[in-house]
Amino acid sequence: MKLGAVYRESDNRCLVQRVWKATSAIERMCGLLGRPPLLAGEGLLITACNMVHTVGMRYALDLIFLDATGHVQKLVPHVKPLRCAGALAAKSTLELPAGSLISLNLSKGEQLIWRAGAA
Repeated sequence: MKLGAVYRESDNRCLVQRVWKATSAIERMCGLLGRPPLLAGEGLLITACNMVHTVGMRYALDLIFLDATGHVQKLVPHVKPLRCAGALAAKSTLELPAGSLISLNLSKGEQLIWRAGAA
């Protein structure tokens, strides 16, 4: 997985400092399974993904579903284990620690950009 950061396009503000990008089929399939919980400022961006499940997870996640150009399609806070969430128009999903959405203050339609290399 490649490491980068996620920025809000409108003000170029770094929102999530350490974001791994899962692009291969195996990386997307495994996601966060078997990994320790994400810390504040960390995330996993899964490409070619419009639905996420938390089966096998031991902790909740906040989810941001993005379209092909990185515009927020849906925000889903605190998805508990054994649940699923999705957005039909999404092309990628950003998984964050539960509670992250509160401090990010995002709205549907805002554009996010992943950039390789940590912030």
